[in-house]
Amino acid sequence: MDKTLTTNNIAQYFQVTQRTVVQWINQDKLKCFRTPGKHIRVYREDFIKFLKEYHMPVPEELTAVIEALGKKRILIVDDDKSMVAAIDRVLNLENKYELEIAYDGFDAGQRFIAHKPDLVILDIRMPRVDGYKLCLAIRNSPENKDVKILIISGFISEKDKVLFNKLAVNDYFLKPFENDELKMKIANLFLWNRRADDQRSNVAQ
Repeated sequence: MDKTLTTNNIAQYFQVTQRTVVQWINQDKLKCFRTPGKHIRVYREDFIKFLKEYHMPVPEELTAVIEALGKKRILIVDDDKSMVAAIDRVLNLENKYELEIAYDGFDAGQRFIAHKPDLVILDIRMPRVDGYKLCLAIRNSPENKDVKILIISGFISEKDKVLFNKLAVNDYFLKPFENDELKMKIANLFLWNRRADDQRSNVAQ
């Protein structure tokens, strides 16, 4: 059976809203089916037919792009290269994330804009631009409201926790970390994202 796509996958591909994709479906422009849970799904083959029928280019890398859309994008930011390597190694073994790396807040800001991560794993004490300034920059843009922020630090004070709350940080953990703890925290954060996506899909339907 061909790989299926969600309305969110297709919306990301075209850089449109899920509501627009649902409208295409309701207008019988894009063929779909519903899962037992009433969620909309589109076969990859039907998606390609849609592109051809409406004279949209079908790039050769379409398959790779769609595969990538199925993976969550994570930006790892820490000036401690050994810590970055440890996180990168753990998450690569999961084989379900696209990973980007930055070693300071300034570089992280540029990579954030270029790669639009779903999650930022972020140290708060770094040279040039610290983690707090990067959090503030992320949260100051309404389009980043669904981006998850996971703080990692060798020390977290009560004052830090107050700032985390003000900056809408989703979760935090201390160095050194247990691999299972890291994987569980990320899984929980993306579970919340999936619940939000399902709620938006239900509203659109």
